Parts: sequence; C-alpha cells; structure tokens
Amino acid sequence: MKWTDSQEIAMALADAHPDADPQRVNFVDLMAWVLALEGFHDDPKHCGERILEAIQAACMWVDTHCHLDAAEFDADRDAVAARARAAGVGMIVVPAVEVDNFSAVSACCRRYSGCVPAWGIHPLYVARAREEDLERLREQIRHEPPVAVGEIGLDFFVPHADMSRQQFFFAEQLRIAREFGLPVLLHIRRAQDAVLAQLRRIAVPGGIAHAFNGSRQQAQMFLDLGFKLGLGGAMTFPRATRLRAHAAELPLESLVLETDAPDIPPAFSIGGRNSPEYLPRIGGELAALRGMGPEDLALATSANARAVLPGLAA
Repeated sequence: MKWTDSQEIAMALADAHPDADPQRVNFVDLMAWVLALEGFHDDPKHCGERILEAIQAACMWVDTHCHLDAAEFDADRDAVAARARAAGVGMIVVPAVEVDNFSAVSACCRRYSGCVPAWGIHPLYVARAREEDLERLREQIRHEPPVAVGEIGLDFFVPHADMSRQQFFFAEQLRIAREFGLPVLLHIRRAQDAVLAQLRRIAVPGGIAHAFNGSRQQAQMFLDLGFKLGLGGAMTFPRATRLRAHAAELPLESLVLETDAPDIPPAFSIGGRNSPEYLPRIGGELAALRGMGPEDLALATSANARAVLPGLAA
C-alpha cells in the first residue's frame, strides 16, 4: 500500500470499519487531513499509531465561534478552557470584534491549546471604528495569520444602526479576506439578503454563516457560495421549529457547530452564561435531530469545520 495516498488509506480504514456510513463520514477528506499533519511520514510501521492519534483528534468537537476573551470569562477563564477540553472540545475559534481587542484574542489563543484567532471588525463596533483600522487589520493578519476574517457582517436589528457605515466596513473586510485568501465568519441579523448581495459582488473563499437563522432558500444560497452554516444554542429550543427543521434536513456536510459563548445560551442554560464546554451537549441535540450518534456527529462537523477553515488543519 502507498501510505502517501489518502484514497488508499481511506479505503483501508473503511474496510476496517464496515459499519461506517461513507455518506456520514468522508474518509478521504479525513485521511487527507491526516497526511497533512506536521511530522506525518510514509513509514508503514508507524502509520497505524499516527492514524489513530489523528482520528482521536478529528473526533473532538470544534467550536467555530466562541468569544473566550470576553470579560464574562475574566474570573474563571482558565477553568472554562479546562472544562471545555475535558468535555472533548479540541479546537475553539476566537473571533475578534474590533482592533482594540486584537491583543486580548491573541493572548487567549497563545495561552490555551487548541484556540485559534480570527481577526475582524464586528458590525456593532463600526460606529467607533476608523478607516485606518482596516490597515491595522491587514497588519494583524500578516503578523499573526488567522483561520478567518471575522467577526464581520451586517446587523440591521439594532434600532438606528448606521447601515451605510456597516456596509462600507463589511465590503472592505471582504476585500481584505479576498486579498489574503481567507474565509470569513459572518454576523447576520435581519440582513441575510444584504449579506448575500455583498458576497456575490465581492467573492471570498467561503466561510461560516454564524448563528444561521434564515430561510431554506437563503441557506442554499450560502451553500452555493461555499459557506457552511453555524448552529448553536438557539437550535436547542423546542420552539425554534424552522431552525430545528434546517438542522435535521440540510446536508450534514453543510453544518458546523458553535457556542458564541458567552452569548446565545442553550435551553439547558437559559438565563446563564454560555460556555464552550456546552458544545458537546449542543452537538448531542443536533445528533438527536438527525437520528445519528454524537460521536459520528462530532467527526462529521469537525471535518466540515476543517474543510471550510483550512487553517484549523495547519
């Protein structure tokens, strides 16, 4: 066997696990990721051990959107990170919201294993942003390469929002993402069609529609543009019937998981602070909606996250 061939390794792995459903677990993509791991080599003697290690890592949950740097975690951030890791959360994407919190996000990602940054200016922070902040964003990307540009987007929910200013900063950050070949993490509230219009005008290498809550037609439009849909705590509420229907019916390869902690707490923590350690329980809810096991769901959604955010596999 050529151990450098992901297709052949995937076939061998599938033969070893005949009950696995290839529609739910993309072995080829998984093994391509295995072969890209630093230090992986083509010595068959060590391949089994390396593959096992890689599969164990791949089966850990990926929180694609968590503000672990937020002030709400100042009192117990170390404990929160430790509990998330113990719960099986292997990677956490920590998005910035403005240039003034780049340093906090950077410190968080340096301190906690598995945490990786995204750099961007959130639409609710553009009122105090300056145009020169866009150059600071470029500098930060060069200095500390992120997995995505984010959190960026449009928020037309807030009364009296300066829509034109939001549109300007969103468009400019899409151009920056395109310039650096990076995916984007999208914040969207009551602005699905406006965001889609900008994405058609300024093409980027995909990304994640964070906290997706649009229509089925809008979901397909994001998928057609190379995006995944982020699902989190909102999906756990029984009354969120449309969102739960999307979660159950959309193609599994289109979905990733997130907490948006400390915001959007799930039904089992309503009124409290959200936390990345809750991601496996949120994932369990999605698995139940889809009629599959949580372990398969973890493997699939984590592979989806690495596919849309290639920097996670770096």
